[in-house]
Amino acid sequence: MATLPVGAGFQVSLEQAEKPGKTFIIDWSTKRIAGMADGLAAMEQTVDTILQNERFRWQIYGSSFGSELDDLAGEEEDYIEAEIPRRVRDAFSVDERILSEENYLFVHSGDGEVSVSFDVVTVYGTFRKGVSL
Repeated sequence: MATLPVGAGFQVSLEQAEKPGKTFIIDWSTKRIAGMADGLAAMEQTVDTILQNERFRWQIYGSSFGSELDDLAGEEEDYIEAEIPRRVRDAFSVDERILSEENYLFVHSGDGEVSVSFDVVTVYGTFRKGVSL
């Protein structure tokens, strides 16, 4: 037995709408809100936030948010070069707007510090980011 009359003409059409990406932009040097932005500028801040927050350290973020880079400091250079791309990819996997990261460049200083930079490819464009250990 049908619950609606036959031929009632109900058709459901769903469209996926992109949510706005506006966010507050932080001036990291003054630690103050410097305005609002969306698109590529908002994505750069998202990437900064992911890379600067160690996973599991802050209760405000869920267990899937942040990176796991702090424990790499002091490790062998070969291990660091193998682990950083995997850990960065894992950290970025929570945001579907980040498509990939590529073109890793490692710089080893004489005192054991390692700096790495890479391109972040997003739905809004590509930009270069880096971290130091």
